[in-house]
Amino acid sequence: MDIDNRVLIVLAPVAIAASWAVFNIGAAALRQVQNFLSREA
Repeated sequence: MDIDNRVLIVLAPVAIAASWAVFNIGAAALRQVQNFLSREA
């Protein structure tokens, strides 16, 4: 069975946007966790 290429074409921009959001939010979340841990110590 072959994957329909239209599905990949539709989902590719969604996957790129989701990964970009996770990358940006993840960086901010890491900074917050590091700030929290440095205040506790």
